[in-house]
Amino acid sequence: MTEKAGPIRLSVTDLHASVDDPALTSMTLLNELAGRYPQAVSFSAGRPFEGFYDVDDLSRHLGTFRDYLEGEKGLSAEQVRRTFFQYGRTKGFIHELIARQLEVDEGLTVDPESIVVTTGCQEAMVLLLRTLVRDTRDVVLAATPNYVGFIGAARVAGAPVRSVREHDGGIDLEDLERQIRAARREGLRPRACYVVPDFANPSGASMSLADRIALLELAGREEILVVEDNPYSLFRAGGAALPMLKALDEHHRVIHLGSFAKSAFAGARVGYVIADQAVTATGAAHEEPVLLADHLAKVKSMVTLNTSTVAQAVIGGYLLENGCSLKRATAREAAVYRRNLAALLECLHSVFAPGPGAGQDVTWNTPEGGMFVVLTLPFRADDAMLEYSASRFGVLWTPMDHFYGGASGFRQARLSFSVLTPEQIALGVGRLGELVQDQRARHGAGAAQALGGGRLLEPQAV
Repeated sequence: MTEKAGPIRLSVTDLHASVDDPALTSMTLLNELAGRYPQAVSFSAGRPFEGFYDVDDLSRHLGTFRDYLEGEKGLSAEQVRRTFFQYGRTKGFIHELIARQLEVDEGLTVDPESIVVTTGCQEAMVLLLRTLVRDTRDVVLAATPNYVGFIGAARVAGAPVRSVREHDGGIDLEDLERQIRAARREGLRPRACYVVPDFANPSGASMSLADRIALLELAGREEILVVEDNPYSLFRAGGAALPMLKALDEHHRVIHLGSFAKSAFAGARVGYVIADQAVTATGAAHEEPVLLADHLAKVKSMVTLNTSTVAQAVIGGYLLENGCSLKRATAREAAVYRRNLAALLECLHSVFAPGPGAGQDVTWNTPEGGMFVVLTLPFRADDAMLEYSASRFGVLWTPMDHFYGGASGFRQARLSFSVLTPEQIALGVGRLGELVQDQRARHGAGAAQALGGGRLLEPQAV
């Protein structure tokens, strides 16, 4: 008698290497901890502010977009119905409105056909990396620390990432040039450099105008592309806004990644990529070049086919109702982020200010906008410490080593302030103060003195 076969058993070694990569598990861990400790004050989630959401807005946005299709585009009732309910154009159908928004807000004129509407910016990253990286010799460069989503997208797409140093002014251009040339000496082909020019996630660093211009000049000399991801530029706390890299791009060296997650709402999962680079066919000099956007659309057609037509319609209506200006649409949210950034910096100074003549073993940066502040601590701030912080003191944050690929940042924490109230911020920073006091006590007074000896004030009451 033949023995009955049991259930198949798979080993993780049988699967793609990315599924066991720490970059792909970090967000899952944070979500699990948030679920286990729902009463904790969470500085971990980089979500947009939720206070202005209204479910009734969704139907109104849909109606506005329907009126646009019937009025401005001249579609019949049957065509409008098909637009909402059927498969859609692979490159998307709100590309003209996106181009209009870029003209209104950034003074940037782009060919709508160079825009591919994607299922969130995350899909845009995967499509782009999968398209640009031909084989194992191709590499992309990115500042470290780096957005976990880009690290993960690169691992999924099989795109090696070469690290470049970052300082307070964003990516270190001298190190970028060194890394490009070092890669070439090793027989590799540097294809592109990924940058977040305004209030980067996680560091909050921003590039000066001079460095933006210098980056494009370097890209020209070294013949690489620049991949710009700039979801936080709308949320400046003070000072004049700087032009996006794509607005400075005279030679089609910049591929711009856009998202409506932080401006409209994340649940729509609508992003886009501007890829206006001309791609010629090998050995076909007589053929007209096609846009890189068209090649991205080919890959997209085999991944998601098209971005949700209903989601696009909602975002289209949102844009139309705000005169195709995201600056106008997000004015209330921007004010909240300015308020929260100021509240967080004030609380950090109040709770962690050093005593007279003492050093400071807890420090933080002061970004000029965005959603994140980085806190440097006198102890290892890893996943185990995060769980201890959540269970014992009721406060969540993000270990910075996730943004270094697990290679550095072990005494740093990213604090996101976007969804909190000033009262919650004060409570959370107070709890962070208790965590620091706890760790000082556990390591002893001598260790605390060696770590800086700063005076820790009593946590603020709410």
